Amino acid sequence: MFKQLLDRESSTFTYLIVDDQTKEAALIDPVDCQMEVYVALLEELSVTLKYALETHVHADHVTASGKLRQRFGIQTAVSQQCGATSADLQLNDGDVLKLGQQSVKVIATPGHTPGSVSYVWQDKVFTGDALLINGCGRTDFQGGDAGTLYDSITQRLFILPDETLVYPAHDYQGRWVSCIAQEKAINPRLSGKTREAFIALMQQLNLPKPKMIDIAVPANRKCGVDEDTLLQG
Repeated sequence: MFKQLLDRESSTFTYLIVDDQTKEAALIDPVDCQMEVYVALLEELSVTLKYALETHVHADHVTASGKLRQRFGIQTAVSQQCGATSADLQLNDGDVLKLGQQSVKVIATPGHTPGSVSYVWQDKVFTGDALLINGCGRTDFQGGDAGTLYDSITQRLFILPDETLVYPAHDYQGRWVSCIAQEKAINPRLSGKTREAFIALMQQLNLPKPKMIDIAVPANRKCGVDEDTLLQG
């Protein structure tokens, strides 16, 4: 079972993946203001949430992972490189999370941030902000590095089977899914680009600062809940 959800305020996708046999579930990149949507969906589907997985420490919204942990007693998970020490699981490249009879593999895909990871499940890869549909994450804050991102995409993601479905953390054009073959062929930031050309392109983007960054980044390093709540929960 698989559901793709959208928080329109931040254009963030959240993904629910479920093992059909055991009904164990994980949410990838949950958003705090969608908390009640997740609760209602879990109840409707009669599934048991096991994990809240983060692709990175987000700068444009506050995660719901800490609230989900308080409500359901789940484990939160984020890359060890993110500095989110309150998360239960500090993930590294190659880690495998068991979800009932299913496996979720962690692939380190740094560059947008040093702690960015992607998750491979069945024929899908959840790429966070590393690889977007016809784009990629910016690299001009939070320790981003354009060369590292190019390497992550070309050496870690583009080696996946061409038919692998690409589900990013965001899209701002109303698109929902891509695939590895499409991104290799027509992604304007990557297709036919050398590493040097990609770095030059990324250095010229001049994007505005995310409006939530000063609130979201420190909150997300605490799983979206304050220190007092962490101590109580």
